[in-house]
Amino acid sequence: MAGPSRSASLEDPSDRSALAEACRLLEVQKTAFLADLNPPLSLRADRLDRLERMLNTHADRFAAAINEDFGNRPALVTAMAEVMPVIAAIRRARRSLKGWSRPRAVAVEMVWRPGSAKIIPQPLGVIGIIAPWNYPLQLALAPLVAALAAGNRAMIKPSEMTPRLSALLKACIAEVFHEDEVAVVTGGPEFAAAFSALPFDHLLFTGSTQVGRKVAEAAAGNLTPVTLELGGKSPAIIDVTADLKTTAARLTFSKLLNAGQTCIAPDYALVPHAIRDDFVAAMRSAIARQYPKIAGNADYNTIISERHAARLRGLIEDAGAKGATIITIGDAGSDPRSIAPTLILDADDNMRVMQEEIFGPILPIVTAGTLDEAISQINARDRPLALYWFGKDKTRQRQVLTQTISGGVCINDAMIHHLQEALPFGGVGASGMGHYHGAHGFRTFSKEKPVFFQSPFSAATMVYPPFTGFSRRVVDILRRIA
Repeated sequence: MAGPSRSASLEDPSDRSALAEACRLLEVQKTAFLADLNPPLSLRADRLDRLERMLNTHADRFAAAINEDFGNRPALVTAMAEVMPVIAAIRRARRSLKGWSRPRAVAVEMVWRPGSAKIIPQPLGVIGIIAPWNYPLQLALAPLVAALAAGNRAMIKPSEMTPRLSALLKACIAEVFHEDEVAVVTGGPEFAAAFSALPFDHLLFTGSTQVGRKVAEAAAGNLTPVTLELGGKSPAIIDVTADLKTTAARLTFSKLLNAGQTCIAPDYALVPHAIRDDFVAAMRSAIARQYPKIAGNADYNTIISERHAARLRGLIEDAGAKGATIITIGDAGSDPRSIAPTLILDADDNMRVMQEEIFGPILPIVTAGTLDEAISQINARDRPLALYWFGKDKTRQRQVLTQTISGGVCINDAMIHHLQEALPFGGVGASGMGHYHGAHGFRTFSKEKPVFFQSPFSAATMVYPPFTGFSRRVVDILRRIA
């Protein structure tokens, strides 16, 4: 199978070699898939078992590799945010395989009875998965769970920003899967672009909106369907009825987990004028409780690279220069990859911090006089990947749910909806397209084949040519009872 036409433009010899290997593996997997178009549930369960054993066997090694890639990433964060969600997904998929795979009978219009119809799930083939650096294990393997459950083969391209984890994942996958089942290929940004242009049967990308557009464009050359899990500015609405102490504790945990390098982290808070000062005080207190110190704190994440940390400092400096009040909580010390938790008061749309997805431990606080004003501010932006509302008033909660559009919503907490395997996860508009998790992921990576079963008697035989007055009367009757 020839590689994409853009392969000749790859300047790095290692990227050219990686692309050649990716093309070879894709051909191997496609050939294997055609030889076994509908793998039995026992084989799918075995593949899931192998993936779970790999995670349990190498969990400490994965945590150590990610820690080295980040500079400091608590092992508990990796266990909680990466290993546990994938194992939960595996176990749900294994329990549900029989039900998900069962053909589903659907209704048939009266005029076509006694014929019957079913939807039969069928694997698509070879799934391409492009994983990001912020949760490099979970966001590589969670889509893989759905792909394997649906009976597919898969190729994973992990991020070049986490080279230690990527190399370890490649080795561990090779230990438990044959290359015609699952394979990991590594390379730089140019290789990732070429990988997107390969003729997969479905491609899932997790990353920025900017890169997601390029991935969709590359995949379009092969009419490859894509699932894009992107990001954006996910708002947190703090209602006047919210319990500020509880709200601040939950926002602090979700915002500062992984130092804010989470696609569904609360990006900014919308707070009524009347409670803004109380909210700021509650946030300062919550941050100080969860992170009594910043510098040298093994529980506090560093930023993935000095370049990304410099970008975050630039956002803070830009906001300060444009009139915002900057509240830095704690001392990050001399580590160039550490950013202390930062609140930005009086943030407005002229500031870069309100124009870009932050992806760091910075929380702009935007004052909104009314709930209507807060909703209007959200709806004036691109549709976010997540939306959070904190409060007690059910009527106001319902107003937020019905008058905003977002990829997902969490009420009185943040990010926890992502861990619910029964809920679909995905964006809308600029925050992505398509979704996965649980049964939704199974369906994303399946062709739901519609099948009609004709009966020995069919009303259609009464209107076969030559057409007569009787034919017209039959059609008229069918039209009336359809």
